[in-house]
Amino acid sequence: MNDFWEWWAERGRANRFVVTQVPFGELGEWSFHPETGNLGHASGRFFTVEGLQVRDAGVPVWSQPIINQPEIGILGIVVKEFDGVLHCLMQAKMEPGNVNTLQLSPTVQATRSNYTQVHKGATTRYLEHFTGPRRGQVVVDVLQSEQGAWFWRKRNRNMVVLVTDDIPVHEDFRWVSLSALRALMKVDNLVNMDARTVLSCMPFELPEEDDGALARSYQYQQRSLHTSGEILSWFTEAKTRCDWTATLIPLSRVDRWTRDDHEIADDEGRHFRIIGVHVEAGTREVKRWRQPLLAPRGQGQAWFVARPIEGVLHFLVRARPEFGLMDLVEMAPTIHLLPGEDLADVREPFLKELATSGSGRVRYDAVLSEEGGRFHHAMTRYRIVEVDGSFPAEVPEDFCWMTVRQLTDLLRHGHYLNIETRSLLACIQSML
Repeated sequence: MNDFWEWWAERGRANRFVVTQVPFGELGEWSFHPETGNLGHASGRFFTVEGLQVRDAGVPVWSQPIINQPEIGILGIVVKEFDGVLHCLMQAKMEPGNVNTLQLSPTVQATRSNYTQVHKGATTRYLEHFTGPRRGQVVVDVLQSEQGAWFWRKRNRNMVVLVTDDIPVHEDFRWVSLSALRALMKVDNLVNMDARTVLSCMPFELPEEDDGALARSYQYQQRSLHTSGEILSWFTEAKTRCDWTATLIPLSRVDRWTRDDHEIADDEGRHFRIIGVHVEAGTREVKRWRQPLLAPRGQGQAWFVARPIEGVLHFLVRARPEFGLMDLVEMAPTIHLLPGEDLADVREPFLKELATSGSGRVRYDAVLSEEGGRFHHAMTRYRIVEVDGSFPAEVPEDFCWMTVRQLTDLLRHGHYLNIETRSLLACIQSML
């Protein structure tokens, strides 16, 4: 770990990063469409900021701006064994929206526009290990969603490939063991969102069976409160209860949001803003560029409530609708609040006291950044709180108790666990 921190500090000193907010009129190739008001790039690539309208029983309820990025990017980690220990090739990567500029990222973290060089910049390092004839042995390859509150049907390809050949390691990259990554996951704003989602999808070594309720939660043979079939039926039923629809509309038709020269903001000043930035980054494929970012107000909350049931630790998952999701509903943390919402806003009586009283045993607590390529200083407080047998096992219909094994089995498929749940699954391994 000392070697890691020395390398990390050196990467921070070695490069110059400057992010400056600029008015929309200085965004260069980004502009507002004269008819729709949508904010897009002259190339027609990268992403657009458009409007989203939600209807209930056919009646418009509310609308907001949303990022539409239909292309599928690659989030990939190269893994290799050294002396029998699996290591991940991780990157010290700058993103314009990162609160601390530099965060630990996957080997490859690139949109399709980037790795096909629409920006006319340098090639993406190590991309050949994920595509084409030099691709490594595929361990994980699955499409997963991203924030349904801020993205319209956004998906990225989460990949892990195993290599055996020697790979030249660029100075911005480093081999990091899984045990070291578990320790680093406890550090605020260090391991970025894209690394966390890929790590959550990785196969893992089972803990020793005598390690307690958490270790048993990883095991197939241990008793769980619900069978896999019951969980899938519960989830399907939750999706059938959705009677709303969401559609894209022109940004100019979004109600109760106002645009001036510097930002697009909701009239209540509670949710988020769309701003423009100028970026200088010595380590990126393009050294200077301009782009819009979505800037949340405040900090989100994503909590798992955990409880031993018959000696096996279970985690309370909720079926949560998000209007930008491709499949309407995904499995979310027990408590999931967006920036601008407060713990006092928790509505469920059986969770409200836990959220506001500080009761329960805190097993994990860290503030972690969300996607820094599209969001500006977006942070979520991730917590895992263990409760005792006085907390009800019988829960409302939108909630379900699940083991770690049951959750990770669902990650072989997309559109089951949302991005915050996947982050928490990666954090659970820090509890071992």
